[in-house]
Amino acid sequence: MTGPVTDLALAIVLGTAFGIGVCCLLAVTPRWGAASLSQRIAPYVRDVADPRGATPWSAPAFSTASAAVWAAAQARLGRVLGGADGVARRLRQAGRAGDVSGFRGRQLAWALGGVLAGGVIAVGLALTGRFTPAAVVLPPVFAVIGLVLCDVGLTSAARRRAARIQEELPTVLEFLALCLSAGEGLLDSLRRVGTVGAGELTGEVRAITVAVGTGSSLSDALTATARGLDVPAFSRTVDHLVAAIDRGAPLAQVLQAQAGDAREDAKRILIEQAGRKEILMLVPLVFLVLPLSVIFAIFPGIFMLRLGLG
Repeated sequence: MTGPVTDLALAIVLGTAFGIGVCCLLAVTPRWGAASLSQRIAPYVRDVADPRGATPWSAPAFSTASAAVWAAAQARLGRVLGGADGVARRLRQAGRAGDVSGFRGRQLAWALGGVLAGGVIAVGLALTGRFTPAAVVLPPVFAVIGLVLCDVGLTSAARRRAARIQEELPTVLEFLALCLSAGEGLLDSLRRVGTVGAGELTGEVRAITVAVGTGSSLSDALTATARGLDVPAFSRTVDHLVAAIDRGAPLAQVLQAQAGDAREDAKRILIEQAGRKEILMLVPLVFLVLPLSVIFAIFPGIFMLRLGLG
């Protein structure tokens, strides 16, 4: 069985090298590698192509059939995996551009990369004479690993950004309360925070001011941002702030109270993290330090008994 498998792996390697060489030759030919008509005339119609006057870069266009196949594969993967609402929420929390279909395309690319990596490993095992029937499952296993890693990466990015927003919330609220106490309005205070500050939450504040400037009401912009981020402390603050705006309550006092609550939440989260870290610190103590101490205490006695000196 080793001979046919080795010949097949060698044929795959040689065929892949030949295909890559043909694609490279086609790419450098004038007919295939030349710029398209739109790219050639774009610098002369810059008022239509790009207001800044630069020719926009565009990736090499797929053919219509390839684009249709790729879109169909993305849609099928989305139907198989499901959870479009959860993916959209995590994309919004992570602050990543694109929609659910784009993320499914990224997952599909990761899966194809996993299939390629598994195939390369299987071919390498076949060429070295260590191929086993279990190596056949390497491409699908690596494909599943690619899908999972892409999803886990999105989830971890969303959690990290939500944690940073929650850490920045007390400082931003105190700055807003200070601006309001100085006599500025809420929208002007938000503008000042977005201009002066730097961070994830200040970026969201700038987005809120842009939304208000394009016609949305301040309450709607705040509510939409809180709903998209889904950070409990920020959502609670927005609910109190919108209620204060509707009822005409003093906003500075509301923001100061919310800043105090946010700092208390940060202290509670820090204490919980310290408790979890304390438990994790016991793992090396129980499984490494304590057994070594017992071995050092008992081994001399066992050695003496074996020598008959006890």
